[in-house]
Amino acid sequence: QAQVVESGGGLVQPGGSLRLTCAASRTVQGIGDMGWYRQAPVKDRTFVARISRDGYAAYANSVQDRFVISRDNDKDRVSLQLNSLEPEDTAVYYCYANYLEFGPQWGQGTQVTVSS
Repeated sequence: QAQVVESGGGLVQPGGSLRLTCAASRTVQGIGDMGWYRQAPVKDRTFVARISRDGYAAYANSVQDRFVISRDNDKDRVSLQLNSLEPEDTAVYYCYANYLEFGPQWGQGTQVTVSS
């Protein structure tokens, strides 16, 4: 059974930075896209960023130029560098790994709180 585990959330002041990391268990056929979504209180889960196995990245307009997604294929890990954080970035951040064998698998989420 594949597992996806996030880490790195926490409390940060506006303008600060955090780095989220997601580790996915390895399978025979491997993983396609990996990425991040987030869910703020009483709101739907929304797309943040994704990265292909070849390193092509895509971002939501709201985080473009502030967040950077990166990937280590050797370790089946994806990271999200969050810069210039705003209170509106407060949410639970969820990582997913799109396994070629059985589709997207999600982590349990990590809380990011931006507050002074």
